[in-house]
Amino acid sequence: MFNGKRVFVSGGAGVIGTALVEKLHRTGAKILVGDLQKRPAHWPEDIQYRCGDLNYITQTEISDFSPEYFFHLAATFERSTESYNFWSENFHHNILLSHHLMSLLKDSKSLRRVVFASSYLIYDKNRYLFSSPAEKPVPLHEGFPIQPRNLTGAAKLLHEIELGFLSSFPNIQFSSVSARIYRSYGKNSRDIISRWIRQLMKGQEIGVFRLEGIFDYIFAEDVAEGLIRLALSNTTGVVNLGTGRARRVSDIISILKTHFPSLRTSTVESTIPFEASQADMALFKQKTGWEPANDLESVIPLLIKNESQEPITNLEKSPNVLITSVSRKIPLVREVYKAITKIGRGGNVFGADSNPNAMGANFTDSFWRMPSLQDLTVNQLIEYCHQNGIKIIIPSRNGELSFFANSKAALDRAGISVMVSEPGAIENTTDKLKFSQTLQNYHLPVIPAFENLEELISCDRVVVKERFGAGSTSIGIDLSKDEAKSFSKKLETPLFQPFIAGTEYSIDVYVDKFGCAKGGIARSRDLVVDGESQITTVVEIPQLVTLCLGAAEKLQLRGHAVFQVILDKNCKPHIIECNPRFGGASSLSVNAGLDSFYWFILESMGNNISDYPFVPPKPGLRQIRFPEDRLIQL
Repeated sequence: MFNGKRVFVSGGAGVIGTALVEKLHRTGAKILVGDLQKRPAHWPEDIQYRCGDLNYITQTEISDFSPEYFFHLAATFERSTESYNFWSENFHHNILLSHHLMSLLKDSKSLRRVVFASSYLIYDKNRYLFSSPAEKPVPLHEGFPIQPRNLTGAAKLLHEIELGFLSSFPNIQFSSVSARIYRSYGKNSRDIISRWIRQLMKGQEIGVFRLEGIFDYIFAEDVAEGLIRLALSNTTGVVNLGTGRARRVSDIISILKTHFPSLRTSTVESTIPFEASQADMALFKQKTGWEPANDLESVIPLLIKNESQEPITNLEKSPNVLITSVSRKIPLVREVYKAITKIGRGGNVFGADSNPNAMGANFTDSFWRMPSLQDLTVNQLIEYCHQNGIKIIIPSRNGELSFFANSKAALDRAGISVMVSEPGAIENTTDKLKFSQTLQNYHLPVIPAFENLEELISCDRVVVKERFGAGSTSIGIDLSKDEAKSFSKKLETPLFQPFIAGTEYSIDVYVDKFGCAKGGIARSRDLVVDGESQITTVVEIPQLVTLCLGAAEKLQLRGHAVFQVILDKNCKPHIIECNPRFGGASSLSVNAGLDSFYWFILESMGNNISDYPFVPPKPGLRQIRFPEDRLIQL
């Protein structure tokens, strides 16, 4: 059936999606799931999972997977009455999301079939909603008049029209079908049946309104089966997916009473109309030869059993993030915001700095005038984080890396992840002498470093720099030995290296929490001011990336790091140094696909980022850093 087929499922961790994915997996499909929720713990590892807002999935990610089938289930909705705040939520997670995903997929050479989970809310509400109870349900067939009931229905209709628009062009290689789904219910769900069961299991009274309402309730497992059968059929356009056997709300209460004899109800006053709707399933049966067999009597016992074993979990909110030494690092702040937005579950960015006038304070949700590190204890830091719901810390200054590395274990025990390597790795990178010696021990092409100028025997031109810290402004390059000796007197702890003529590159890398290098990007340093690239461009030099990824693993780095490497006239690489944190111009690499902050947040939330492929970018993407104004209405 789907054996070996590549299937992309949006919203695959929802109630219907979970049933669908598990059915597809049993048939041998290769599956990519995208969802805001955390990956279901019981799913096998070969199901590729992308946690986050699919509005931010990229063309590269889609092209890398090359789906043949696309089941679009991801959506948001509110029952009965939509709230004021649903205005923007509907646009983002329904209208914008559907359009974005099909924009990425419409020209795919691999895609053959699209199955869209639409809704019966598209039909003319005036035909099945009444001011008084109806005697029987109104059968809604595919040719029934259209008048969307709410924003959700309107969004579903819009995407049906979009799919119809695409199908009219001869260059489109896929076919599509939109399943207008009725009232689904299922395991670990938030539907009214499941909510009532949970209340009754706690001995609570359940509130009931509109007992006379008539709905077509369809079990999520049946919806999933129906979607699969539509995918394998030649059906196009729209088709109903319900049971064709509507039931009254009072029927549900009667069934529940057989399982909960002491069931107590209270009548909830409501002004909403009485519904009486039912799917006309004639077209579906004609096209697939199948119809749902499950009914409320057979499914409700399964839901009761499931609730006793598998309590519902709330959608985990994105963690708040603290950026320390935020200073003027506006690009870094913006990339962290992007990462939180991609997760798609809220979350705020806190900035911290000992300077109360730090410019970055104006670009974060909240600012903390952080004590200097010598006056700050780990317990004080933990207390601040717990008070503000902060679960992630991103240090951004070399001088604080040792503090956070030494505090990492205590922070981890407190439920706070910090993007920093272990103390030994920090020492071996921030101490440039140890860095050189360590990489030499690994037989990597690092520029040798010496504490004494006299040790530089076989070279005439010299580089002098501070042994510790960034020190980009305290460096002498291409000096004679006499000049180097004079220059070194200005430095606290001078270090001497042979001068290597060539072109310098920055290589951004990310190493996951298991110590495996995730990916790397090489950048040319086209314009450098005070040691930082003001203009930098992605270049394709695989040997540099491979070299630095290997060095990062040898050094046991974690998170984001930046290597500086020189290619000499013979194209031989020479590693200069490594900054074990996010660099000033590293935002280019993030935008080119090295999604460090997104990956780190995912890891801190318990996700395995091996499900998130890194695809090396095409060369030529350039970043130009410049000051800009920001206007704020006070």
